Parts: sequence; structure tokens; C-alpha cells
Amino acid sequence: MPNTTTVTDAWDWETARLCLWLAQKIETSFSGTVLERNEKTIALIKERYQKAMAPGRIKIPPGQETRFFEKLVDEIIGFGPLESLLNQDDITEVMVNRADLVYVEKRGKLAEAPIRFVDDAHVERVINKIIKPLGRFVDRSSPLVDARLPDGSRVNAVVPPCAIDGPNITIRKFSRNPFGIQDLINFGSLNADMAEFLRACVCSRLNIVVSGGTGSGKTTLLNVLSSFIPDEERIITIEDAAELSLLQRHVVRLETKKPSRSGDTEVTVRDLVINSLRMRPERIVVGECRGGEALDMLQAMNTGHDGSLTTIHANTPRDTISRLETLVLMAGMDLPLSVVRKQIVSAVDLIVQQSRLRDGSRKVINITEIAGMEGETVVMQDIFRFDEKGGTESKVVGEFVPGGGRPQCEQRLKNHGFKLPATMFLASSAMRRRSR
Repeated sequence: MPNTTTVTDAWDWETARLCLWLAQKIETSFSGTVLERNEKTIALIKERYQKAMAPGRIKIPPGQETRFFEKLVDEIIGFGPLESLLNQDDITEVMVNRADLVYVEKRGKLAEAPIRFVDDAHVERVINKIIKPLGRFVDRSSPLVDARLPDGSRVNAVVPPCAIDGPNITIRKFSRNPFGIQDLINFGSLNADMAEFLRACVCSRLNIVVSGGTGSGKTTLLNVLSSFIPDEERIITIEDAAELSLLQRHVVRLETKKPSRSGDTEVTVRDLVINSLRMRPERIVVGECRGGEALDMLQAMNTGHDGSLTTIHANTPRDTISRLETLVLMAGMDLPLSVVRKQIVSAVDLIVQQSRLRDGSRKVINITEIAGMEGETVVMQDIFRFDEKGGTESKVVGEFVPGGGRPQCEQRLKNHGFKLPATMFLASSAMRRRSR
């Protein structure tokens, strides 16, 4: 660094570089100590900061001292430039495309964020601060990594050589207060009838698959559905990176493990699903099926572990069946497609289709029951669906309507104490309002 440096009023690249340099200098004095954000730690940082500033080679205008120190603390015990974004509740996703280009998602819309990193090494520094506590690593020989923040937010990072323009980070933020079913109703993601039907299905131990595209809200919905599981039941959750936040007490959380530099074995979702069957689960909740674990999940559903929940990437309920068939075949078992399809029909009771619409809103657009097979065709019926009426690019107009048929699982729901009115499934919302 130069003999004398003056911090300007604007938080420009030079000021950010100075802050990073000073943070790295102060970090060395802690000798690898794990630092937590609390008053004691901040006081220690301030003490070392004042010592570093004592020679007078760095001059900070009086109006910038507080901000400079806050940024310094973020670099040392936080995630650097990302801290200001992670602390904003209305931001749902953070995307670092490269050191000088960061985007965020607010209310379903993407916008460029007014922050930047000093350089690629600065981005990699933040990546390592995220993954180090989890025992994971990323480098040129292993350039992809999935991780999570302390609050459960999902993190994916890619570094060169796979990341051409420099290391990048994608963070799907986790809500500080996990959403409940009433929150989804208030957001317009579904209506009260759909919510009551889903609650009845979860409590009645139906096997449910939540499907949808990337960023459609599958994990949020899965978390809400999991909250309906009775407190006394033993729940095993299985995820690549732990995101689910269940409030029940009797929960065992499992997470995959990537091989370390020393050549340790990898523990996959499939390994955890197989192992969970030996753990006396009453419910198995798999964060996402994306490979051969789909076969083990279906077998668990078919062999006494009913009431299981999972998510899958698919754009329609019909596509979900095709996707499941593909994933089962990825397990390496030489099974005829007809056998796989029968396994799916026998195991899965309900598909809940989540979608992110063009206006950025997230809605449950189908609740579809798998009713059986006719020949080689899977018979499905919509219990509820979202009927779009039009609108504009900035606002989708529509309503949730019943599919028009009584669900085959109705008797099963009654056996578990849920006597849902027939009008919930057969009459339109307008007709029910008039009848009241």
C-alpha cells in the first residue's frame, strides 16, 4: 500500500481495496480464531483497527469513519460486500456473476446491485468464508460447490476453469421467519381451500411430490407442507445442503458429504435415503430428487413409509411422471418402463405443481391426484388449478378453481378425521360465495 492513503467520500474501488487490505492485516492477529458477530468480537476488531491506524498513513474523513469500520467488520466476520444485501429482507436471491457485476431478485424481479468486489480473489475469499465451516472446499481441481449460510440460505459457487469470467456465487436467501401456510395464502400462492386440502393430505399420510422449475418456490412449499406433520412422528430430512427448517422436535437432519482433498468417500442423497430406512422413520422428507435416489424414495413410499415428501424439477404434473421415470432409470437398474411407471403410480398420491409466473409471483398452479393407470397411460386429475384470465407482463390475473371431480383419496382423508365438503371440489368459488 502507498505511504499515505486518503479515503474518499465515495465508496470507490480504491477505498474497497484499502478496506480489504486492512481486514486481511487485522485477521492475521487473530491466528485462525473462529470469530462470531458479537459485541466482544467487534470491540477486539476496533482495538486492532485503531492500532493499525495509529501510524497515520491512512486518512479517513470524519463522515466516513463509521461506514469504513462497518465495512471492515463485514470483511472480517461477515461475507464482505454481500452483507448489505443479505441483511435486506426484500431481497430473495443474490447472484454474483463476476467481481464487478452483481444482481439481486426483489419481489420476483431482477436488478443490478450497487456493489462490487475488488477482484476475483476477493470473490474467492468470500466463497471460502462460506464453505470452510462446512468442511467443504473449492479449487481448480474441484470447481463446483454447494453450501449454505448459517441461516440456511442455499449457496452455489463456481470457480475457474469452469467459471469463464471469474468465480461466481448464487445465493437463494432463507427467510428469517419461515413462511407458514397463511403467509402463502396472503401472498396469493394458493387459496384457503387448497391449503386445507393439502393439510388434510399431509396429516393423512399421502405421498406428495412438489414439482416446479428453478426458483419457483418448491423448497418453501415443501417446508410449509412439512409443518403439517404431527409433532409426535419421527421425521428424517435429507438434503444436499440443509435448507428445511422444521419446527417439530422429533427431527433428524441429514446432509450429503462431498469427498475431501484426502480422498474421503462421498455420501450422496441416495446413500442417505437408503440409510434412513434403518433409522425407524415415520416420515422421510427429501429436499430434492435429482438422480437414482428417486428409485429408493419410491420403494420407501411403497413399503410402509407413506406420508413421504420430496421435490423434483418439472414444468407440469405430466412432466413430473416422465421426469421420475428418467431418474429411476438413472439408478442403474435394468427395469422395463412399464414396471417403473407402475411403481410411480403405486407410490405417489399427489403432485403439487409450483410455478413462477411472468410477473414474478409464485403460485401453486396445479394440485393433481394420480388416479391409476389405463393401459400404459397414467391417469391424473386436477383437484385444484390456477385458471389464468390474462393480465399484463407486470400483473397476472386469474383465480384458483376446483378441478370438478371428487378426489379418490377422499375416503382416506375421512378415515383420518377430515370431512371436507363436496362443494370444495365440485363448485366454483363464485357459486360457493353465493350459496353462503
